[in-house]
Amino acid sequence: MVTAPGGTGRIGILGGTFDPPHIAHLAVAEEAREALGLSHVLFVPAGQPWQKADRFVSPGNLRLAMVERAIADNPFFIADPREVNRPGPSFTADTIAELAAEHGEEPWFILSAEALAGFGTWRDPDRIVALAQLCVVPREGAPDAAGLVAFRTRFPAAADRIAVLDHPRLAISSTLIRARVRAGRSIRYLVPDAVAALITEYALYAADPAPVPTPADA
Repeated sequence: MVTAPGGTGRIGILGGTFDPPHIAHLAVAEEAREALGLSHVLFVPAGQPWQKADRFVSPGNLRLAMVERAIADNPFFIADPREVNRPGPSFTADTIAELAAEHGEEPWFILSAEALAGFGTWRDPDRIVALAQLCVVPREGAPDAAGLVAFRTRFPAAADRIAVLDHPRLAISSTLIRARVRAGRSIRYLVPDAVAALITEYALYAADPAPVPTPADA
């Protein structure tokens, strides 16, 4: 288990598309809250995820509603709508800067090992590691040591600002859940019941996603 240096009371930030949110998101957030001594974990659904501009993403208001339903029974979890409400593409650096200023304390930014591998392609990655400490979540098996070494080489200032979370490793993804819904298979116990109900109510993922218009089509 990792512990948070410098005392308790800091917030954790868990961003993502959340299309849909599932029990692995909740398990990771709870483990990070306990291990890092966080006061709260903020779930921040991306409004317009610029790195997924080539694929269909469910409307932000529905993804936010699913997050709100998923975390409703945990008083330490908060759904933060700022990226859904913010016009234009969503950039993590902007969100972390806002939250750090609002809370007056350095947050923990929680991200997957896969996200860490592509971290250098994000907007203002150096700004992110200057504003927040990083909590890396391996999905399965041991942490990717080579990936961590590569990250520390690319971002030497963050060498002592990164921790690997020891958490229940659940091989669940939003991609898997969407595929199961399209195939007419059960997603019970993979997402909270309230999320499953909203998916059914709005017929989310029931069909192949609409194609994303190309500039010539727009």
